[in-house]
Amino acid sequence: MQSRGIRWRGPGVIIAALLVGPMLSGVAGAACPAPGQWATPAGEELDRTELFTELAQADAVLLGERHDRMDHHRWQLGTLAALHGQRPDMVIGLEMLPRSVQPVLDQWVAGELDAEAFLRDSDWYTHWGFDPELYWPILHFARVHDVPLVALNAERTLVQRLGQEGWEAVPEDERYGVSQPADPPEAYREHLLGVMERHPAGMERDSDRFIGSQLAWDRMMAAGIAEILEASDEPPLVVGIIGSGHLQYGHGVPHQLADLGFEQAPVLLPREYREDCSAADPDLARAVFGIADGDRFDRTSPVLGVQLRGDEDSGVIIQGVQSGSVGEAAGLEGGDRVLRAGDQPVERPSDLQRIVQRVTPGTWLPLEIERNGQPEERVARFPYAE
Repeated sequence: MQSRGIRWRGPGVIIAALLVGPMLSGVAGAACPAPGQWATPAGEELDRTELFTELAQADAVLLGERHDRMDHHRWQLGTLAALHGQRPDMVIGLEMLPRSVQPVLDQWVAGELDAEAFLRDSDWYTHWGFDPELYWPILHFARVHDVPLVALNAERTLVQRLGQEGWEAVPEDERYGVSQPADPPEAYREHLLGVMERHPAGMERDSDRFIGSQLAWDRMMAAGIAEILEASDEPPLVVGIIGSGHLQYGHGVPHQLADLGFEQAPVLLPREYREDCSAADPDLARAVFGIADGDRFDRTSPVLGVQLRGDEDSGVIIQGVQSGSVGEAAGLEGGDRVLRAGDQPVERPSDLQRIVQRVTPGTWLPLEIERNGQPEERVARFPYAE
């Protein structure tokens, strides 16, 4: 996956990126669905009317994504609209935000917040961090159609705690009453071990804790969906907007949902035409949607190219600088503490990410850093968008 803006330590954005990055790559095959077409992962073309009639009878429909792909989110929007035409009694569940910000989602749908207030009150850049431009169409769809948005996730600190200490060590009222995850399929465990080996240095390397955190993440989202379905005698159709790595092959969230008693939760995934959609992968999802290869839907966001660590005592510390990046050209180094960006203080990694994402390509961003206890100034020069 391409780098987006800034990376920082924690189980959120980086792990999410790794979970959905290379898993759908491959070599083009004759069975790949043409752009705009629905097919089974084995390559059998599906009639969209019949498919959506079937999906409308499900408990939940889970839409995968690679978080940084604009075309994936455009596909999700179209699929949401088609599902809404079948089942206007819909709820959209979001991986992106923790349950603690549910009142903010309610206010957004009710039209009580503008975009800036929503990002501020939801603490978007801390909880998720991916460019909100990717998600605005879905958020506005919910607002226009008065479709409830539900936060499915938990705070990163809780996910970490559950993974490290175990569920029995965390009181039930401190984990939203969510029960312990079902044991994962062995194939999913092996996949997560591979993800752990690929993740950046400085993050969790203990396999039991890493897998425990991922299972906590999956269980929280599955429980959030289950709670919606259990709350009414005539439950709505729940559509989950979730990273593909949590959904593929029925592992992750679908596996946990089945353990909670909801087995009718088909997975839909976007798939590039160049990718291998042969019969060797029939269990990937209920259906895949063909997307044209290329970046015609991608937008270019400014990228500083540094990995950050946030610390209450030390502030925002640069852990690493990507070769050839804007950060390297600006003279940033590992160990630098970032104090200010432009005219704004930097107290958390999310502060710097928010500032960088708003930079206009072709302009400069002054940076104030501390190196070896001494203040220094640097200038990050962002190239024009091609």
